[in-house]
Amino acid sequence: MKQLLVLVFFLTTGCDGGQRQSLPAEGQWRLVNYWALWCTPCREEIPELNLVNNAPDITVFGVNYDDQKEPALSQQRSEMGILFANLPQDPAASLGISRPNVLPTTLIINPEGTLVATLKGPQTAQSLNQLLVELGR
Repeated sequence: MKQLLVLVFFLTTGCDGGQRQSLPAEGQWRLVNYWALWCTPCREEIPELNLVNNAPDITVFGVNYDDQKEPALSQQRSEMGILFANLPQDPAASLGISRPNVLPTTLIINPEGTLVATLKGPQTAQSLNQLLVELGR
């Protein structure tokens, strides 16, 4: 189901004249993680994000920092062990923020669609779950 949401997002985010787009999985907590193949802390964090993505009320999305396209993107996701969906485009502008300049960076968006936290550096499933509880999950 989560992959279907990404496909719907991809199909509805074409030329929009600058209009802001919403992220898939509305009504859920969403984590948007910026990663790159060359980022060692990203490699350490990916298994933790895979665990968090298993929660029924949380969806994790990846954003390849180097803007890789298929088939290189699939190869890199496989090499990194990424099990969560990758967004087809960087959502920073639609969230009203600048593109992160530190990797990994994880954005937390609440079920209402508001960006409520920006986390720089590698996270753990435990630290993410604790923060989500503090934020009202």
